[in-house]
Amino acid sequence: MKQIADVINLIPDSSQHLWSGDLPAARRALLDVDPSAVLEIHGSFALVAQEGERVVLARSLERPLRYFLAKAADGPVLIVAERIDAIAAELERRGWKHQFHPSYTRMAPAHHVTTLRLIGCPDPNPVYTRFFDPPRATLPTDLDEIGRHYIEALYQELRCWLGAQDRAAPIGVPFSGGIDSGSVLLCLYKLLLDQGQSPARLKAFTLSLDGEGDDARQAREFLRRTNLEILGETIDVPSSALDPLRAVAVIEDYKPLDVECAAVNLALLESIRERYPEWWLLVDGDGGDENLKDYPIEANSELTIRSVVNNRMLYQEGWGVESLKHSLTYSGGYSRGCVRGYACASRYGFVSFSPYTRPSVIAIAEAIPFAELTNGGGSGGSHERLYALKGEVVRRGVRSVLGVDMPVYPKRRFQHGSTAAEAAARLFTADEARYRRHFHTLHA
Repeated sequence: MKQIADVINLIPDSSQHLWSGDLPAARRALLDVDPSAVLEIHGSFALVAQEGERVVLARSLERPLRYFLAKAADGPVLIVAERIDAIAAELERRGWKHQFHPSYTRMAPAHHVTTLRLIGCPDPNPVYTRFFDPPRATLPTDLDEIGRHYIEALYQELRCWLGAQDRAAPIGVPFSGGIDSGSVLLCLYKLLLDQGQSPARLKAFTLSLDGEGDDARQAREFLRRTNLEILGETIDVPSSALDPLRAVAVIEDYKPLDVECAAVNLALLESIRERYPEWWLLVDGDGGDENLKDYPIEANSELTIRSVVNNRMLYQEGWGVESLKHSLTYSGGYSRGCVRGYACASRYGFVSFSPYTRPSVIAIAEAIPFAELTNGGGSGGSHERLYALKGEVVRRGVRSVLGVDMPVYPKRRFQHGSTAAEAAARLFTADEARYRRHFHTLHA
């Protein structure tokens, strides 16, 4: 077998956003014999490093990292990129278009170092080595204590992120008044005050399609009840601006819920960009539902409460890299779905941050004794207890850490809260077959 002849890295260094340290040190951490060294990389990254015949890749949870092995006359060539279409374009530029199919691309799974060695013909499988493996169910069942630890971790991650940003740069929060965006907004507001900075930097952007949607009403009520009405800005967009097929092209995926979320996200971000051409920082609540397992189990026939509460980081990673259900092309869980936020923000020149996806916050979530709290270790676990848990944990944590009584509202998805219920049923048809067909036409 021939070793890799060349590594073509299409991800610019400027897209790596580290809160501390530098890129050479981060790449050295990838090559360390101890994979946990990657946990010392603080920030948003999608990195590749090479040492002789060994090539390693790793990324933070909230952004994609893809690769493709091409064949050249001098030996194999590894192409690394954030996007499938970037890989396709590079292959075409080099006269290798005939080698490409989107299903031949691979996604480096989150929370793992992906190692490639001596790639030739036949191509050996990559080796996945976990660098993040937090202990599970180690916290007591006291919800006040759980909430305090959880929001302290969130606050600390936001503090580190804020310290690495330009003090004059405005900060936008895509805001529904829900648990995740609400807690992020409250933490940022307190951080700015505690650091003697003006909270006028902060703005809560809420999407309303055709002047409708429960999110807009909920967001206004949340801000009124927390005396932060001055931060709110409603972004009114006609529903005719939604284009789910365009969303398929942007996120390069066809899962209906991710496509629909991306479609409304693109509408929101396009309008923010039109209003504020110089704005670039966004902080969102992505990852909060995954951490506290707040998805309807009934909507997925493959799931039971037992599988949800007993499988490590199920919603962050899917069934795991050793599972038959793991997609080599896409990864799984939020490791796959991260594109609904990252790709949309990148399309309009925003740099987004999702503090709930940071390892320190996920570690607290994994330490929650979900099975004990819901009786989910057996067949009689309570879905209702699980669904209620998120609101209780975050509400208590915000009160303990921030001293604020945060309002908590029923969960709804971004796309469903952005418009009236009747319009949502018309606009969001969950037509995976249509989305899948369109995705394949993009590379036909």
